[in-house]
Amino acid sequence: MSPLGTPAPSDLPDVLGRPAGGWRRTMFDVIFGVDTPAGRRFDIALVCAILLSILVVVLDSVPAIGKRYAGPMAGLEWAFTLLFTVEYLARLACVRRPLRYATSFYGVIDLMSVLPTYFSLLVPGSELLIDIRILRLLRVFRIFKLTLYIEEYTRLGEALAASRRKILVFLSVVLMLILILGTVMYVVEGPENGFTSIPLSMYWATVTMTTVGYGDIAPQTTLGRTIASFMMLLGWGILAVPTGIVTAEMTARRTDRRGGEERPRQPARDCPACGSAGHEAAARYCKDCGAQLEAG
Repeated sequence: MSPLGTPAPSDLPDVLGRPAGGWRRTMFDVIFGVDTPAGRRFDIALVCAILLSILVVVLDSVPAIGKRYAGPMAGLEWAFTLLFTVEYLARLACVRRPLRYATSFYGVIDLMSVLPTYFSLLVPGSELLIDIRILRLLRVFRIFKLTLYIEEYTRLGEALAASRRKILVFLSVVLMLILILGTVMYVVEGPENGFTSIPLSMYWATVTMTTVGYGDIAPQTTLGRTIASFMMLLGWGILAVPTGIVTAEMTARRTDRRGGEERPRQPARDCPACGSAGHEAAARYCKDCGAQLEAG
């Protein structure tokens, strides 16, 4: 399986159902095949068409170009939409389990990439949502067989998933700091200096702690500027924490490999006697009270 939970190229015949023969079998090998010259050419041509269709939408959003070439742009967009519609229907027609493809990740993306243009007939402006086609470029991992990148992508996803509790705790602490410091700035600066409400002060605190600094609101008093300086310095340290959490998790996963394969990390255990948490999987005794730990 790929990192997105979609079937790998070698699994497609079993997952979607390869026809026994005839034109459906030939079409299946071209559309879903990556190991044949015809299939590779088809996928590369599809990626080029996706890029060109995205370029048309992007250029059409520029007022000078969109007004001057409104007719040709609309024609190109409909041409690409019809092309992708035919391609989507061909994918459904050449598999023995069309519902499985239609409900898969790429099947949903393929459908959503053509619907906005049809919706534009009913709701003007919805054609801009056609940019979702860019998600279809995720096929590039399959087309060019970038297995190394897929492996690293998978490891990063696993590290993020394993670190989610620590990151959530970290974000909750950051939100509390933003609430507290935003409220303090509301009291110190007040409405006369632009801090007209606590939510607006929290917005300023968020911008300051992330070191973005839009400058639309700024403290005017000496105490307010002192607090802002502290928050800016605090922001530098805050930005490094999530990176450290994920990096540590990825490093730990690398060191857990045995025999060239990466084994899943065992979750940390709690002491049944004192409740102390965070014991390694190989630990036999509690680091705090010395009680024997249960076997993992």
